[in-house]
Amino acid sequence: MASGGNNGRLQRVIVMRHGDRIDQFNDMWSRRAQRPWDPPLARDGFERAWSTGRKLRQLGFPITRVVVSPFNRCLQTAAEVVSALCAVVNDEFELFTVETRKGVQINPHKVKVSIEYGLCEVLSEQALGVNRPKGTESWFPDIHNLENELPKGSIDHDYDHLLEALPQFGETVDEARNRYNNILQAIANTYPGENILLITHGEAVGASVTLAQRDSMVFEVDYCGYSVLERQVSMGPTGEAVPGEFRVVSRNGTHGVQWALLSENA
Repeated sequence: MASGGNNGRLQRVIVMRHGDRIDQFNDMWSRRAQRPWDPPLARDGFERAWSTGRKLRQLGFPITRVVVSPFNRCLQTAAEVVSALCAVVNDEFELFTVETRKGVQINPHKVKVSIEYGLCEVLSEQALGVNRPKGTESWFPDIHNLENELPKGSIDHDYDHLLEALPQFGETVDEARNRYNNILQAIANTYPGENILLITHGEAVGASVTLAQRDSMVFEVDYCGYSVLERQVSMGPTGEAVPGEFRVVSRNGTHGVQWALLSENA
């Protein structure tokens, strides 16, 4: 983590939306899918996720931890991004000669990856486009099967899940936003010495901006759009981490996220 001067160090948290989902390109997909609430990425989504991973690699600070929503589109996005972050190349230009992670050599030990139920989509019929699973259906395979979507060797098996199961179905947008911000703060506080990437959903990206800049309203988050938050982490008298308040350091309209200020003093 980068130095923040004499008073401690800087911690960065990036909150990112998943890539382009297939049901936005193929109207028939949801009608035929076994789990219509959990679409994978479209081809464009894989390419956008890889491209975004290349950009994150150039931010000027290392990302050492990635925490991911259990939804398929987020896991597939994470696989591309983590591969870009961990790619082993002689020249950075090599990363621009491929469109996805396929065939790319990586060092998976550069980043630790975990799945967190608390980063899931807003769990409502309106957000998912469908009602809850029927009968004995489950939302997802078990978490060990979900981990198979991620690069081998990157999983942090010591990660303590903040939510052991999905939230109650039927949550409101405000409830989901509170959940996202609580999870963000908890993950950041658990790993105060690390820069962290959260790969999640558009509502979570918006919530992260308003967490750090309260008099704002996010009105657009593109696929793979992301916010960058930063805070000072000082050392207490007994060696404990003392975190400050987050602030948004990504500029309005950059990285695929746009917001409006609700007051002149914001």
